[in-house]
Amino acid sequence: MPRKRKLLAQLSALQSNTSFPQIDALEKLNTTPGADPSPKSSKYFVIEKKNSPQLQEDFFNQPCVSLAKSFLGQILVRKLPDGRELWGRIVETEAYLGGEDEASHSKGGKQTQRNAAMFMKPGTLYVYQIYGIYFCMNVSSQGEGAAVLLRSLEPLQGLEAMRELRRASRKAPTRLLKDWQLCNGPSKLCQAFGIDKAFDQRDLTQDAAIWMVPGQDLPGEQDVVATTRIGIGNRGEWAQKPLRFYLRGNRFVSVVDKKMEREMAARGHSPGS
Repeated sequence: MPRKRKLLAQLSALQSNTSFPQIDALEKLNTTPGADPSPKSSKYFVIEKKNSPQLQEDFFNQPCVSLAKSFLGQILVRKLPDGRELWGRIVETEAYLGGEDEASHSKGGKQTQRNAAMFMKPGTLYVYQIYGIYFCMNVSSQGEGAAVLLRSLEPLQGLEAMRELRRASRKAPTRLLKDWQLCNGPSKLCQAFGIDKAFDQRDLTQDAAIWMVPGQDLPGEQDVVATTRIGIGNRGEWAQKPLRFYLRGNRFVSVVDKKMEREMAARGHSPGS
């Protein structure tokens, strides 16, 4: 894994307020008097934003498993209503292969109003709600009804805005979230990036509020752990298929498969080798 780069400059944090809901939090970010218009950068990573190339349709137009792996190391960018940008490096994904996949929302090839985005062109966002509260974000790929779930991000920029959005969406007494807790799960990253059902069916290659740019120092095969997906219940053989992918040794991953990592080490697959 590449070494973390030191922060070149500390930017002012956003003012905090824990009493308003998530939608109001976005508005607050837009209207906070005296707020620094520059987003806060992570101490782990420094990004040169000028002239950053945006990932285009040819990138997303891959088979589902290939896309799930190719996402690792790429950067998700979210532009808030006030113009601030949140940046996160994708460190964990899951592939859902469409009709044949018993764990997929499109199993059997059935298209509904809810899952319509899974059947749209590669690069289309599929955002759905779980437990009537939380949201998860997927990106359509090649293949009828196939899509990739974004499970975890390594937050790079706009961390204080992420904390504000996470705090506004949590009902329990709030505590200061550490960097690694901001986006280490599919619903957490949606909270941190202010993603809800309104983002369903948006096109990552054309949308003004969310897109992807190429990452730096992309991982090699030896850096990627392939293991079973999480929270899919009793889906027979599909529950055991290695369709979850994450960056080995990255502390921002939601769930680590220590057994698989030991097996990789025994085979001589050292991270970054």
